[in-house]
Amino acid sequence: MGQAFLASFLIGLREGLEVVLVVSILIAYLVKSGRRRELVPLWAGVAAAVSLSVLFGALLTYTETTLLADTQSRELFEAITSVVAVVLVTWMIFWMRRTARRLKGELHGKLESAIGVGALAIAGIAFVAVIREGLETTLLFYAAAQGATSTVTPLLAISAGIATSVLIGFGLYAGAIRVNLSKFFTVSGVLLVFVAAGIFKYGIHDFQEAGVLPGLNDIAFDITGVLDPSSWYGAAISGMFNITGAPTVLETIAYLAYLVPVLTVFLWPSRRPATPPRTGSVAGAPPKSENSQYVPA
Repeated sequence: MGQAFLASFLIGLREGLEVVLVVSILIAYLVKSGRRRELVPLWAGVAAAVSLSVLFGALLTYTETTLLADTQSRELFEAITSVVAVVLVTWMIFWMRRTARRLKGELHGKLESAIGVGALAIAGIAFVAVIREGLETTLLFYAAAQGATSTVTPLLAISAGIATSVLIGFGLYAGAIRVNLSKFFTVSGVLLVFVAAGIFKYGIHDFQEAGVLPGLNDIAFDITGVLDPSSWYGAAISGMFNITGAPTVLETIAYLAYLVPVLTVFLWPSRRPATPPRTGSVAGAPPKSENSQYVPA
């Protein structure tokens, strides 16, 4: 297993499934409302967003490998992109947690308004809905793959993750499978917090190598005798969580300073506003879960 395989696969699976859910909600609304001809501009918007995301990834790679000549500039560029990726993934995790219950209603409302404007507006709705996830996926993957010894393994991993998310999406849309999306996004969110903490740690190390931050030779601990990076478990732990055998003091502080508070806030039970019982409901009956399973329309 490659060093960044698990992290890249998780990124592809999580981000890919979010895109698939958004697109399937839009498609299901058009199909069930008898507006199949509007699927053409919808898919055009999706294709434009995917193309721009791939172009963004190529631009990041070109900037690092071609435009930046010296090693210090490359380390600084990797450090900055890592920090930006951590900010975006943190925002994305909490955004999905906050808006998941009303996402379908918001998309339906925006799409209905766009239909009255025209095909370009429909394409714009699809483009905006997908491009956010696409750019986040590209930047997060770029940052997560920095520690990999080969670019092939992370690319295969994120491709496998995206392909898996598409298969799950098809199964959900067809009703062949049922997934508790609330639990899925909670578990994947926890794993992404660990991934983001590792990326932040890696970014701090890049800042140290670029000479921006001190302490490059101040090692916090050395467990290389236990955590062998050449072993499968060492590669898995390093690739998924960016836990290395001999981190610097500043890396370790940054890792814990991000992981502990973010994970605590993410897992902290959210308060739900009290809602009056619906007409015809039995008093004292337990409320139905709003997002336990995905229904496209």
